Amino acid sequence: MADDYLVRIGRLIRDARQHRGWTQAQLAEALGTSQSAVNRIERGNQNISLEMIARIGEALDSEIVSLGYAGPMHLRVVGGRRLSGAIDVKTSKNACVALLCATLLNRGRTVLRRVARIEEVYRLLEVLNSIGVRSRWINGGVDLEIVPPAALDMDAIDADAAVRTRSIIMFLGPLLHRLDHFKLPYAGGCDLGTRTIEPHMIALRRFGLDIAATEGQYHAVVDRAVRPDRPIVLTERGDTVTENALLAAARYDGVTVIRNASSNYMVQDLCFFLEALGVKVEGIGTTTLTVHGVPHIDVDVDYSPSEDPVEAMSLLAAAVVTESQLTVRRVPIEFLEIELAVLEEMGLDHDRTPEYVADNGRTRLVDLTVRPSKLEAPIDKIHPMPFPGLNIDNVPFFAAIAAVASGKTLIHDWVYDNRAIYLTDLNRLGGRLQLLDPHRVLVEGPTRWRAAEMMCPPALRPAVVVLLAMMAAEGTSVLRNVYVINRGYEDLAERLNSIGAQIEIFRDI
Repeated sequence: MADDYLVRIGRLIRDARQHRGWTQAQLAEALGTSQSAVNRIERGNQNISLEMIARIGEALDSEIVSLGYAGPMHLRVVGGRRLSGAIDVKTSKNACVALLCATLLNRGRTVLRRVARIEEVYRLLEVLNSIGVRSRWINGGVDLEIVPPAALDMDAIDADAAVRTRSIIMFLGPLLHRLDHFKLPYAGGCDLGTRTIEPHMIALRRFGLDIAATEGQYHAVVDRAVRPDRPIVLTERGDTVTENALLAAARYDGVTVIRNASSNYMVQDLCFFLEALGVKVEGIGTTTLTVHGVPHIDVDVDYSPSEDPVEAMSLLAAAVVTESQLTVRRVPIEFLEIELAVLEEMGLDHDRTPEYVADNGRTRLVDLTVRPSKLEAPIDKIHPMPFPGLNIDNVPFFAAIAAVASGKTLIHDWVYDNRAIYLTDLNRLGGRLQLLDPHRVLVEGPTRWRAAEMMCPPALRPAVVVLLAMMAAEGTSVLRNVYVINRGYEDLAERLNSIGAQIEIFRDI
């Protein structure tokens, strides 16, 4: 019995290590032990103390093998430091989650290069693995291999993981081609107010999908006789709505026209991936997409998602708020041109390299160097628009930027119900932000930032904005429970430390 217990513990440790993408040697180095000892532990051939289990859980950042509940992760930030050097932009979080959902279209093997290792991706992988999809990190944990099963086991779906990500809603498009009926848990994610799935339903009903929402689940039934016999007009030019329609159209045996489609970066990456699967997509980068579906997709595909323009904006904002000179490399310039135009009008001193092509062969990249600048508040309000307008997810960063500019800036975040409210958390750090209504905030600068201890806002981008302000504030700040940041950024604290920040990750004892 004891031996069986050790074997089960060993398997948990092995799975957690592989999930993190580490070798046995890397885990051994983190623990200060030998690779052979790790090998024995994972095979259940070595007694293991509770202290060692706790150490392994800490090293792997895995609650599965930690001693009890490890508690939430916090950040201790020593601010007032200048950033310097250069940093690369990681691949797009939103593209990666869309591509993971899209792998359900393919019967063959999919390899995604340089996948963002973030909580949102981990949650989707847990859901995919629970229904029978095999995944493994390869090439030293950099790339991700996905192999689907012959049949999906939807009864075994990991509901706990599913409800922690809104991306689960994008399973609807691919699944309607594989199953006549299925259930999905309600979509979760950031707390950004009421977000109805009705725009998704309006599009997917045209493919015969009918949804009944009861008992915390979506109950889906597919009528194969229903076909999209005329263009689908999306009632919301949303990214995930467009992606769901694309995923449904990809395996529809015919031609689907999608109008009022988003042409944003993650949608373009999904279109490029669908083309790699053999699906012809016309109109990429426009608001009308024509999809020539392929009823059966069984190909081995290798694809590199492009870089994340929102992370690029995060890093540019970090340089601006901390009054630093910083080079941000591999910036997808097509999706930051409006933001940079606004920043230029505010007085930002920067330059950029000639354009070059991303690994997907399509997206245009540049390297941007930002220098300390005397910024003035813009004359017009900051507000988002669908691409090619100012990106919805980049609006919060302008709250921190406006706070260091001279004058008053009106920020109008008309898309989300709550996000402007979260931006007023900057007042705890010395900001002067006045909430005019749930969607509008008036920012007055310049700001003399001050250190503070506070809880992390429950929305991704406002949480990062608070972190950036802490980096600018003299003294030591604490940002508690930063899970939401880990949902969208890979090793953000460590990467910021590599360019001069001083951020310590800790947990409560």
